Amino acid sequence: MATGKEKERAYKIPPPYHPTQDIKEIIRIALAEDAGDIGDITSYSTIPAETQATATFLAKADGIIAGLSVAEMVFEEVDPSLKVEWTVSDGDVISYGMKFGTVKGSAIALLTAERVALNFMQRMSGIATATKIMADAAKPARILETRKTVPGLRVLDKWAVLIGGGENHRMGLYDMLMIKDNHVAAAGGMTAAVTRSREYMKGRGLKLEIELEARTLEEVREAMAVVAADPDPETGRICRIMLDNMTLDAMKEAVGIIGERVETEASGNVTIETVHAIGGCGVTYISSGALTHSVTALDISFNIENL
Repeated sequence: MATGKEKERAYKIPPPYHPTQDIKEIIRIALAEDAGDIGDITSYSTIPAETQATATFLAKADGIIAGLSVAEMVFEEVDPSLKVEWTVSDGDVISYGMKFGTVKGSAIALLTAERVALNFMQRMSGIATATKIMADAAKPARILETRKTVPGLRVLDKWAVLIGGGENHRMGLYDMLMIKDNHVAAAGGMTAAVTRSREYMKGRGLKLEIELEARTLEEVREAMAVVAADPDPETGRICRIMLDNMTLDAMKEAVGIIGERVETEASGNVTIETVHAIGGCGVTYISSGALTHSVTALDISFNIENL
C-alpha cells in the first residue's frame, strides 16, 4: 500500500501505509532544507546552464540496496527530465566497487539532487543491511523494528526494514494498543487497563489489537489470565505478549506458559550476538530498536563522468 498521496508508483516492495506522512512531501522538505532560499549557488555559479552530464552510482561497501524509488522521486522533483536507470532493485545485494545506476540530464540538476538522494539511499540501505543480517540470525523468529525512528522519516525507516527482510511493528501510537508497565501503573492494574481500553474503543467504533508487556513470569501469568477471561475479543483482541528484558531461561518458560494462544515478542538487549539464541526460545517475533536508532549508513558515491 502506498503512503499518503503517493499511490501512482509501482514498487518491488511497497512502503508501509501512514495516514499523515507523504513521501513526496518528505522529499520536498529535504530539498528545501538543502537549497535554502537561493538554491545550489556553487553549481549555478560554476556550470553553464545548458551543460548535460551522466552520473554513476558506485557501491563503496557490501550490503543490501534500498531507497532506489526514493532517489528516483528526488531526481524527479528537482527536474522531471532527468533519466534514471538501475541495474538492481530494492532489496538486492550490492558489493564494493559495483556500479548499479546512472542518471542523465542537466548537470546542475544532478548536483542539486545528489546529496538528498544519497542521504536517503545510504540511510535506508544501512537499515536494510542491518535488518537482513538480524533477520537471518533470528530465524525461526521474525524480526521487527520499533518506533525508535528519526522524527519525520518513520515511513522511510520502516520501509527500509521491509526491504531488508524484516516486518513492521505498529506504525505509531494510533494503529495498535501496547499496554506497558506505565499504562498498567496509571490505570490501576493490567485487567483495569485492558477493560478501559476496550470501553474506549467500543465508544468510538474502533477495533484495534492489543499487546501486553510482561517483564516477569508472574506478569506473564497475569497477562494470560486476562487473555483467558477475554470478554470482548471483537472490540480489542489481545494478540501478543511482549517479553521484556527476560533471561533466555525465563523467556523459554514464558513461551511454554503462553503456548499457542497468542503471539510472543522478545524485546530488550537484542544484538546480532544475542538474537539467534533469543530466536531459539520459541518466540514469534523479536523487536530491535537498534535497526533504526543506531544505523550505520551504507557507503555509496555519486560521480559525474568526465564531459
